[in-house]
Order: sequence, then C-alpha cells, then structure tokens
Amino acid sequence: MDRITLTLPSDVSSVSIIGPNDSYIKAIESAFHDVAITVRGNEVILRGSTQGCERVKQLIQSFLTVIRTGQPLSDDAVRRSIAMINDGSSPAEVLTLNILSNRGKTIRPKTSNQKRYVDAIDKNTVTFGIGPAGTGKTYLAMAKAVQSLQSKQVNRIILTRPAVEAGERLGFLPGTLHEKIDPYLRPLFDALHDMLDPEAIPRLMSSGTIEVAPLAYMRGRTLNDSFIILDEAQNTSPEQMKMFLTRLGFSSKMVITGDVTQIDLPSHQDSGLKIVRDILEGIDDISFMDLTSEDVVRHRLVSEIVDAYGRFDNLVAGNRTDRRENKPRSLRSDR
Repeated sequence: MDRITLTLPSDVSSVSIIGPNDSYIKAIESAFHDVAITVRGNEVILRGSTQGCERVKQLIQSFLTVIRTGQPLSDDAVRRSIAMINDGSSPAEVLTLNILSNRGKTIRPKTSNQKRYVDAIDKNTVTFGIGPAGTGKTYLAMAKAVQSLQSKQVNRIILTRPAVEAGERLGFLPGTLHEKIDPYLRPLFDALHDMLDPEAIPRLMSSGTIEVAPLAYMRGRTLNDSFIILDEAQNTSPEQMKMFLTRLGFSSKMVITGDVTQIDLPSHQDSGLKIVRDILEGIDDISFMDLTSEDVVRHRLVSEIVDAYGRFDNLVAGNRTDRRENKPRSLRSDR
C-alpha cells in the first residue's frame, strides 16, 4: 500500500477538487477501486496500490492545471478526465487547448481523440473526421476554420453539404430553391453564430469571405486560399466525393466529416465516404481520424444510444449471415 499526500495551492479551494457533495471524489474512487482518497484542509491523501495512486495523483494535478486556467470542473469533465488518464493521455493538455474564443465562450477539445483530430487538421491538408453524432467533428472543424481565417492563414471559409433528403424530398418542400436547401445548411449557420459575432456574419457572407452552399455548387471550381468543410459526407456518392476532393487548390485545407452509420442515400447507392478510405489511405498529407461514442459531448444518453444501435446493427448483420449460411445450397444466390 502506498500513501501520497498532495498539498493544494492556496489559491485553489479543496471544494473545487472534491465537487458538490463529494461527487468528484466519489467518481474517482469508483473508477480506481484500489485507491482511497481523504481530504483534510488543503491536503489530499491517497492510499492504495502504487499504480492506482500514481494515476489519481496525475488526475488531481491535471484538475489543478485546468482550474488555474479559469475553467470550473464538472461531473462530465471529471468523467472524461478519468477516461483520458486510463488511456495514457494528459487531461490538462486536452482541456486547456484553446481553439477559439468569442463573447466569453472558449471552444476546446473535450476528449483525447478530439485533440488528436484537431492536431490532424493542423498537420494535414486533407482530414477526414468520421464518427457518430455529437462527437464534435463538424463543430471543431468549424472552429479551426474560423481560427485560420482570423489568423489570415486562409482568405475564406467554404462550408458545404450534400442536399440529400432524410425521409422527405426537396421537390415537395415549399419555397424557392434557396428556401428548400436552407434546412440542410442550417446546422452550419448555427455553428457560425456560436463562433462569430452575429452582425459580422452577413457582411462576411456578402463579401464571399464565408460561403455556405450545397455540394452541387462546388462543381467546376478550384478553391485556393480556403478552408473547406464538407459536412454529412456519408451522403455523397463516390463520384461526388471525387468531384469535391479535386476542387482543392493551393494554400487550402479540407476537412470532410460524416457518420457512416447514418446514410440517407437510396439503398442501392454506395456512399463516397465508405469507400474513400480504401482509395486514399496511406497517401501523405491525408489523415483519417475515427471518433467513437466515447467522444460524444452531448447528453450522456447520446453515447449510450449510439452504442445500443451499434450492438443492434451487429446483431442484425450476424442474423443475416447465419440465415445465409443455413440456406440449402440450391437456394443460395452464390451457387
């Protein structure tokens, strides 16, 4: 049994480490069963296995770093920090990485995978962010785009999505073409409003500094000095994906985001996002980043819903395979 005593700095209250009703300490002890934590005044005493005590020590030191940046801890941040420590990552490095600040709100990665995704965008010309809903793949890409524009690394931001129906058809929606496609582009506008002053957005759009348009409007163009984001890329055909990628011009970056489990294309049509890894993986300056349910930053239940659907899909796929294998040979389609 090891014993480690940590002395909290005078400018950090022990309550900020303990949490409301000792919730942070309880969460840590629940995750590290072989470590007992006692807080006495400005001292935190750890008793338990050598490895467990060392991990909890790293965790609490990360909390101190985060708190000193002015960020309050939360149950969600504690839970994610525990996962990072177990993954061998540093919560402090992740949670103190500021991408963009606007109107008192700072955008940061919240998981180690999200930080790797942000780092990949910095290092590569073309980055694919693939993962379920709520993992921040589009939001973080948007933050990097705005950051690049503000630092004059690029001259414009281009945001695009395929206008593919999710259960309803464009032709049956009321209004002009612009009004018909607006609902498909609305999530991109919403993210922009989080990152820029609302009064600046119309001016930037009218000058062409920010462009939000359906994917079809990209054909025939060469996009230089731009930060280009293709969202909902799972709804592109292979031909559309090739068309988009070949728009890349000089001094530009591309980020392609999507969720291969939420394809709205007709069942007979392949998704460009599903096959593009087989085509491009291994090419220098192109990165594929996979985000998982562990990176979901919406309500805790979203992560559990994503996992539940994944288990169900695997079960259905397994049942189909079993039925196929059990068919009489004369009835099999590949006889």
